[in-house]
Amino acid sequence: MKVERSVRVEDKLFCNRYLVDAGHPHIKVRAHTKPSPQLLALLKACPARCYDLNDKGHVEVTVDGCMECGTCRVIGEPTGDIEWSYPRGGYGVLFKFG
Repeated sequence: MKVERSVRVEDKLFCNRYLVDAGHPHIKVRAHTKPSPQLLALLKACPARCYDLNDKGHVEVTVDGCMECGTCRVIGEPTGDIEWSYPRGGYGVLFKFG
């Protein structure tokens, strides 16, 4: 009997590569004094964990490692909490298997 070893999502994400477009992030968080419920939701909804709280309690985004899945676009862009655009040509996520 063959037993398959389970694979963690983090291990699969490590297979992807990212070409960072320094100085031209494709996601920007709107300046805020208190995070909106949508911004706080992004802390848990982003599968790549690109969103985090800084020491002042503000939500920040680190686009390095973004999978461009659009989750944050669906949650934060309609309310104006984030600005989202596609990365410039040649930059962004480079999927290894597809």
